[in-house]
Amino acid sequence: MKQGTQLDFSGQTIFVGIDVHKKSWKVSLRSTHMELKTFSQEPSPKALSGHLQQNYPSADYRLVYEAGFCGFGYQRQFSELGMSCIVVNPADVPLTDKEKQRKSDTVDCRKLSKTLSEGALKGIFVPGIEQQDDRGIIRVYQQMIKDQTRYKNQIKGWLNFQDQSVAVDTDKYWSNHYICLLKALCLPPSARINLDILLQGYQQTRIMVLTATREVRALSRQPRYQQIIELIRTIPGIGEITALLLVTEIGDIERFDSLDALCGYVGLVPDIHSSGDQKIILGLTKRAHHQLREKLIEASWIAVRLDPAMTLAFNNLCKRMKKNKAIIRIAKKMLNRIRFVMKNQKPYVTSVVK
Repeated sequence: MKQGTQLDFSGQTIFVGIDVHKKSWKVSLRSTHMELKTFSQEPSPKALSGHLQQNYPSADYRLVYEAGFCGFGYQRQFSELGMSCIVVNPADVPLTDKEKQRKSDTVDCRKLSKTLSEGALKGIFVPGIEQQDDRGIIRVYQQMIKDQTRYKNQIKGWLNFQDQSVAVDTDKYWSNHYICLLKALCLPPSARINLDILLQGYQQTRIMVLTATREVRALSRQPRYQQIIELIRTIPGIGEITALLLVTEIGDIERFDSLDALCGYVGLVPDIHSSGDQKIILGLTKRAHHQLREKLIEASWIAVRLDPAMTLAFNNLCKRMKKNKAIIRIAKKMLNRIRFVMKNQKPYVTSVVK
């Protein structure tokens, strides 16, 4: 007669570090006191959940994986299965020099589970599916803008290299007339083919930019965004597309405890190297939300012309620093105004200098 004992891990925590890949996962399991095992499995949250419940029933499962190609889909699936799962920035996972030199999937997943058990990992913000999809629209729009600019620069560079020119200043707005002039240039056969290919790429990209622009503007007029975008646009320098970018990327403003936390997310803080009495400011941090930072700085240049309070602040800053540094401080002031508007749901009132 066979006898068995029903295992019960109630009150105990199993820490799970997952090194995710498209075809397989490397998984490391730890208890509070020791490493349990490391194994490979198919990339399936349901399969991992079944393994944990079979071998460590009734335990509290805490899982972690690094942000990457798979996005937040696995995190959402684990949450639906009733498991606590966080997604971490790979740069936030501490590694020794030895681990960096002998990097492997096994090393990575073990490090994740160990660091998670020590309470040293903090998950990044996981947006809702709707917010994530809306982000995708404006990110595609921004990519199309970059692609269009790249084609323009390639065509200009080609014309300079070939010592070709058209009517002066007609390339300023890239009108249909300018494109017709380029197509009418008298060129050798191979050069004609070369330029036509570049022009075709530019025209296709321009069509995509126009399509993406229409979709972005339609999204900004959706009821879920219309009111907050109208409020943010009361800040001088902020347009419709920039406002939508702020709303979709920041999401819930309450997740930032302070202005400093929000500035850190955007990247309007410096990297600092401090040792003993020596303190070196290395300039703006490379760890940033680059799209938001670029748009805020771009908007700040407009704000210093339209908002008297910003104009005064910028002029005072320029007395003791260069303009490119002064505009960063103006961008922080603008971000503070955006935070106020989003938190209080009130329009910005432009200051008047007497």
